[in-house]
Amino acid sequence: MKLVSSVALARTREALNNSWDKNDPKDAQVILHMLQIGNEQFNHDPLLCGTNDLQELSKTHDIVSCSKTEFRYRTLTHYLPLYWPEAERFHCSSRSDWFFAFLERDLSAHFISVMDHKVFIADAWVIVGRKASKERLLTDIYQTAKYSVGPTIAKDSDAARMFRLVLSEGRSLIAQRNEIEDRAVELLKTNDDYQLLTSIPGIGPINALTILAEAGDLRRFQHHRQFLKFCDMDLATAQSGKFRGQTKLSKYGNARLRRTLWMAGQVPIMQKTNSFRDKFER
Repeated sequence: MKLVSSVALARTREALNNSWDKNDPKDAQVILHMLQIGNEQFNHDPLLCGTNDLQELSKTHDIVSCSKTEFRYRTLTHYLPLYWPEAERFHCSSRSDWFFAFLERDLSAHFISVMDHKVFIADAWVIVGRKASKERLLTDIYQTAKYSVGPTIAKDSDAARMFRLVLSEGRSLIAQRNEIEDRAVELLKTNDDYQLLTSIPGIGPINALTILAEAGDLRRFQHHRQFLKFCDMDLATAQSGKFRGQTKLSKYGNARLRRTLWMAGQVPIMQKTNSFRDKFER
């Protein structure tokens, strides 16, 4: 199978016919001409190239991460303002599971305020995980719950059941994400390209997984400009007659690859001493 770029097809048709007009017979002739001169793209079958497993891991991780983000914001913007408005400041990391496990046990500030201080600390000690100054954190949570403006709800109410159902679903998504990340590291730990990619500041296991899954064998690109065009990070300028538009990213390539490289680039440019930061400033 050979692939023909739609953009290259349009430009070749304009060059051959000196006209923007198009129809199917004309396009067929132009495609045949492009195949004859070798202006084509190769189809890289994931099953034959050995990247099918990587693609499935990467895409599933993306789906799970999006669902987890939706759950997180639903919890922070709907459930917490209803039942415990002051608890949001204890949620520090999107990758942490202890906060949602704690909420699943004590949905409302009212459930904590009716408990004795020492009993609460003993019950919640294991849930919050390994944290420095754990007792001070739990005391702060207890005092916050004591003076919370959240409403009083019954533990067996339908509202409490729905909140627990959502928290259970969210914690399941966090566990799925961690399982996928562990599997990706185990699968790629002996891959030389993976080791090289993760040595670059800003590229972790999941970013490296996405790059290898979407780009395949990076050695198939004969020049770095071909790779930039593949991940739609090459510059293009819209022109029509005397009009010349602004030069910007073409965005005709792989969107997931472009997003991954952009996210990876945000990390090193925020560091103080780094060659990426120096290039970014210049």
